[in-house]
Amino acid sequence: MTDSNKHGKYKTKQSTELLDYLETVPGRHLTVAEISDYFKGKGKAMGTTTVYRHLEKLVDEGLVNKYNIDAGSPACFEYIGSGGHCSPDENCFHCKCEKCGRLIHLQCDELNMIKKHILSDHGFEVDVYRTVFYGLCEFCREPEKVSEG
Repeated sequence: MTDSNKHGKYKTKQSTELLDYLETVPGRHLTVAEISDYFKGKGKAMGTTTVYRHLEKLVDEGLVNKYNIDAGSPACFEYIGSGGHCSPDENCFHCKCEKCGRLIHLQCDELNMIKKHILSDHGFEVDVYRTVFYGLCEFCREPEKVSEG
């Protein structure tokens, strides 16, 4: 199968390179700037506008999820492949570190039960793509752990 139809649709060299890179980091949340920096570090010219345009196409194709976490942060993208992930029946909750900005995808059945409880008992349907818990990640909490111990 040629690169032009490797994933079912016509692909340019840049879109193929982008998809090939994303396939090496599944489940990782990346901003357009981080992806552009990656290609710049590899000596490949791929500007932020080009990256964004190709990512939006991958979102439309269902290969990438896009998350707009809050107004103060850039959108981030997560490669999910053709198998999909985070359907409305699954949990797609996230934690965002208020210190370093790290975004952590949660795989937690208990949160899915909370989502169901909120719907059944309170009549409110949670938007799992925009549900974020704010706090400190394990790395930013390390100094606290040392002082507590």
